[in-house]
This record gives sequence, structure tokens and C-alpha cells, in this order.
Amino acid sequence: MVDAFTKIARKDFVPEGSEHEADEDRPILLPHRQTTSQPSLIARMIEGARLSPEGRVLEIGTGYGFQTALLATLVDEVVSVERYPALAEGARDNLRRAGISNAEVFVGDGWQGWAERAPYDAIVVSAAAEEVPHALVDQLREGGRLVVPLQRGRSDDVVVMVKTTDGAMIEERLITPARFVPLVRRDRDA
Repeated sequence: MVDAFTKIARKDFVPEGSEHEADEDRPILLPHRQTTSQPSLIARMIEGARLSPEGRVLEIGTGYGFQTALLATLVDEVVSVERYPALAEGARDNLRRAGISNAEVFVGDGWQGWAERAPYDAIVVSAAAEEVPHALVDQLREGGRLVVPLQRGRSDDVVVMVKTTDGAMIEERLITPARFVPLVRRDRDA
């Protein structure tokens, strides 16, 4: 994990003019009122996914691609879904400039995941959901891990869930309370 953070410079994945903030352990504002999470939270979420080098990971909420790039240094394949076309294009450009070739960014509805490449060994969601999206459960391999912020009370609890042999999801542990932008369903998008 540490190796991934030494290979990927956060300053290459933030909006122009925000590079001076990239070394701080705090969120950075992106267009469309989105954010890129602080590196310490990203590290904890990736750690919770318990990735294996030969794995395929689905990421929900690409932003400008920083977490995408980190994931791509740790696994064989990353599929990332971003709801805003401009952010997706920015992420693609950033990943290309960073030499990342094993990650693809698609524009879509994060609640629906990306079924075309399923099953996934892990899914990392970077937006808070009111409940676990059923499509993501369906796209997760048996024994796979879902790292997702769930809206609970006054915070969003980042939890690790594991898919059992009967397709149920078991909450393994709480990573941390945090604050995320909401995971918006396309049918509720204004």
C-alpha cells in the first residue's frame, strides 16, 4: 500500500490551482461539488478491501482518478464508474498522463455498478449510500469485499462487508465514521 502512495502523486489528480493542497491530509474540492477524499481515508478504505495483485476491482466515484490510480498499482484491473462526464474525462486524462493502463473509467450510475466486467473481487465506493446497492452485491464475487460509506445518523459509516456463499452480505467491520458526497441514483438525479 505504501508503495502505491509513493508511485502516485496526488497533485497530478486535483484541479488546476489546487496542487499546493495535495500534500495535506484533507479532502480537495472537485467540480460539480464533488471531492477527493483525504489520503489517510483512501488508504484505510483500500486496506479494508484486502486486494490481491491478480484482482479485478470496481470503483464507484472516480472523481479525478487519484484513488483509481492507487488501486491500479495494486491489482490487475480497475473498472471505475463516474456519474459526471467532465470528471470522467479529466480522470482518463490524468490516468493516461500517469502511465496507468489497467484502469478504465466509464460514465454511469454508481447504484448500477458496471455489470459488463463482473464479477469483481472487491468494490470500493467513494460516495455515501442510504443502503447497500443490490446491483453491487450481484456483481461481487463470492467472498468478495465491499467497502462502502453508509448513511447512518449524523455521519457516514465506512464499513467493510463480505459476500457469503449464499449471496448474503455480512458487515465485517466499521473502518471509520466520515463524510462523503451522496451516492445519487440516476432516477433521482436532478
